[in-house]
Amino acid sequence: MSKTFITVRTTKDGRVLQLLEDGREVDITPLPRHIPTDPLPDDQGMSVEQLARMKRIPRSKTMRRALGLTQEEFAERYRIPLGTLRDWEQGRTEPDAPSRAYLHVIAKDPEFVRRALAS
Repeated sequence: MSKTFITVRTTKDGRVLQLLEDGREVDITPLPRHIPTDPLPDDQGMSVEQLARMKRIPRSKTMRRALGLTQEEFAERYRIPLGTLRDWEQGRTEPDAPSRAYLHVIAKDPEFVRRALAS
């Protein structure tokens, strides 16, 4: 198993910056675990209240839509029970760890997975 190392530094204000090989720095500070109570900057376009009302779209639904497939087509192509897929997309259940890994593989190369399952 190979390991990947990254070089980071922290700033005085608490941000975490990744140091790239070309000398650039990229801010990789973890996002806050709460929604801030102060108003967002104007360039964000949404208030804190609007963000709080937004509904999270499950990854399986986003992926399925990007592939242009119906729930039935996606479930059949990737051999996921249709009821399970519907439960994920409607937020009734969350994919377990192996299912999340499988969805990650589908997201990386959907045609490879389709061909592998077809053979």
